[in-house]
Amino acid sequence: MSETPAPGMDAETFDQFLEQLERYVRERLIPAEAEVIANDRIPDEIVAEMKEMGLFGLTVPEDFGGAGLNTTQYAKVVKTMAYAAPAYRSIFSINVGMFNSAIKNGGTDAQKAEWWPRIAAGEIACFGLTEPGSGSDSAAMATTARPDPDGNGWILNGTKRYITNAPHADVALIMARTEKDALPKNAHVSAFIVPMDTPGMSTSSPDKKMGQSGSHISDVMLDDVHVPGEALLGGETGKGFRFAMMSLDNGRISVGAASTGYARRALDSALKYANERQAFGEPIANFQLIQQMLSESWTEIYAAEAMMADVTARVDRGENTVKHAAAFKVFASEMCGRVVDRVVQIYGGAGYLAEYDAERFFRDARIYRIYEGTTQILQLQIAKHMLREYAAGI
Repeated sequence: MSETPAPGMDAETFDQFLEQLERYVRERLIPAEAEVIANDRIPDEIVAEMKEMGLFGLTVPEDFGGAGLNTTQYAKVVKTMAYAAPAYRSIFSINVGMFNSAIKNGGTDAQKAEWWPRIAAGEIACFGLTEPGSGSDSAAMATTARPDPDGNGWILNGTKRYITNAPHADVALIMARTEKDALPKNAHVSAFIVPMDTPGMSTSSPDKKMGQSGSHISDVMLDDVHVPGEALLGGETGKGFRFAMMSLDNGRISVGAASTGYARRALDSALKYANERQAFGEPIANFQLIQQMLSESWTEIYAAEAMMADVTARVDRGENTVKHAAAFKVFASEMCGRVVDRVVQIYGGAGYLAEYDAERFFRDARIYRIYEGTTQILQLQIAKHMLREYAAGI
């Protein structure tokens, strides 16, 4: 374990950047939400602005064109962005989260030199792990990568499902089975960096979703996709699942931070509504049971913020945070679900109408408890680590 914290961006510079980002969220992104929802897409000019601001390369090292943020800073940016519609975070989150983490932890020097500048410049990444018949169960993975008999490369076949950003991604990190079975566990899975314009790569139409308008997911189909040997992450087979799991820790922190930021947005909306809505001749904010829902929500958000500060500091110190990242994601996503439910209740009948934000908050928040590991899968993971530590006397 490293005792030297990850340096990240200079503190004063980062505080200035975060202040600028908060203004951008409130003055630019939130006013554009109606357009994002109506058209189910982020306007091109806003995506261009986000690229210009460096949001697609937040965690990429400065030497490769990124901002070089550490995990504590990155989570604060995600939380700030998540105050607006989830689509805004979603479009750059894979770049600065799971894709960058996999390149950092497993990439060769050549892979870092090629892909870090490209994603920092705004090429959009997606992460291909989940399949129609497998998610957390890597043993059921059906996508295969076999050696190309005509060269030093690989031929990939299979289908990935629920892949965020796939419809407009430039590159995918694809997990594929390179052996039928292997020891140690999961050593049959390898990771490949695959440009989306590679012959044989295709995507389905974007899936229709419950919420999160403007953010897109679809299937990714691989039909005899030929990639060179340099596409194998780290240049070594059997490491893909480990890289994926390390990347998912980062993704879980991102989802936890997003859940926390969106819960804050929903609570602020409910606080405003409760002070404006009159009943029995006074604002409903004066009613004690409304105050109870407001105070419970604030307390839970505060707890999630404290967890975020702790887990990100642990990451930046170089600690193993599998258990902590899972716990933060579980608590923050479940907390966000409780907050948006209370917000609908505070709005009353208006909370069930699409013309009010409360209804959208409720739908948007539901997915946070599912992706990057469902609450139930992560609870099992937390318990597994607890039992291992107990058995080891830790």
